[in-house]
Amino acid sequence: MQNVTARLAAKKNELRAKQADEGFTLIELLVVVVIIGVLVAIAVPVYLNYREGAADKSAQSDVRGAISAVEQFYTNNGNQYPASKDTAGGSSLTLPGIGANGSPATITLSDKTELGYVLVPAGATNTTPTYKICAKNAGGSGKWYRYDSSAGGSVQAVSGSLTRATC
Repeated sequence: MQNVTARLAAKKNELRAKQADEGFTLIELLVVVVIIGVLVAIAVPVYLNYREGAADKSAQSDVRGAISAVEQFYTNNGNQYPASKDTAGGSSLTLPGIGANGSPATITLSDKTELGYVLVPAGATNTTPTYKICAKNAGGSGKWYRYDSSAGGSVQAVSGSLTRATC
């Protein structure tokens, strides 16, 4: 009889040990949920900043592409720059050719980018025409990026209010 009782006690202890090993406690699950919440709270703002920065970089890249297109236009059209033109977020901006043999130039734009090109004619302060190109991406920080051919150099971020038509 003791043998049977001992076996039952051993089986009972075995079942309790097996039962204790299965699943997670409520506290363990809550700790995991809190850790995941903290990670998400850190990751989401960082991700949004990366998206905003990428949109700003695409606006800068569009200005650089426009510089190349305008200079190519200048070469192909008898050393004349195109007239001022702007776009409000289309996929491209076409600069029509000058004269019978002039060839147009197309500036391809990133999604949500608005770009302006302003020709500054020759005058008292500048002996040759110059131009300005500015762009802003609606998905970015709201900054305008501008290139001024009279100053040369790189594309600069512009603070303050700016429009495509005035650059």
